[in-house]
Amino acid sequence: MTDNFKTSLRTAALALLFGFAGAALWSYSGLGDARTKNYLLANPDILPQMAEAYQSQQAKDRLAGISAQVMTPFPGAVLGNPDGSKVLVEFTDYNCPYCAMSQADVHRLVESDPEVKIVVREWSIFQGSEVASQMALAAAKQGKYAAFHDAMFRLGPVSPESVEAAAREAGLDLERARADAASDEVAQELARNHALAGQLGFSGTPSWVTKDRAFEGAVGFGALKEALEPGDS
Repeated sequence: MTDNFKTSLRTAALALLFGFAGAALWSYSGLGDARTKNYLLANPDILPQMAEAYQSQQAKDRLAGISAQVMTPFPGAVLGNPDGSKVLVEFTDYNCPYCAMSQADVHRLVESDPEVKIVVREWSIFQGSEVASQMALAAAKQGKYAAFHDAMFRLGPVSPESVEAAAREAGLDLERARADAASDEVAQELARNHALAGQLGFSGTPSWVTKDRAFEGAVGFGALKEALEPGDS
């Protein structure tokens, strides 16, 4: 395949990504010739593959400068092995139905491999969910993050009553937890998570990060496990 033809296909992928504007670019570039058209008609799966590869590279480029920040948890906000060598970051919201759906996949991932470490970044983007994120970080400061995290998803949706019920079930010192939830430290962490999600180009929860990949959605156990495999992450 010649360099010009490869360029033509890349431009076609951009057209797929950016709709009418991309199509116009493709047309005006002079690359939308018969040969390209015929190749794409004969290989219709290539554009989604190229678009996915392009988006993956963009995410990798965005991650490059902030990977250490993303991978470093708020103290205690970790599931699985705190010293695990396979690190998966999850941006999550307690009012997100897809995050709730992904809970079973995360638990299965942790149970299937003792080297898995899940760094959870509280990203409260659904209405009313911030109070749960604040209490979750307060729970982390008491070493009871996992217990609160699981209880909150099970007892949700988020309300003052469900947050308190989850905190009691997790065995929190409620007076201390309420003070920590309202602290500047917790507010700064939530603001940091929001900024990191923006830098990574995430549009919703759940969103995921490995060593050099960033992706979104309730992708399932298989995709999460594959993302953590050496050489594939």
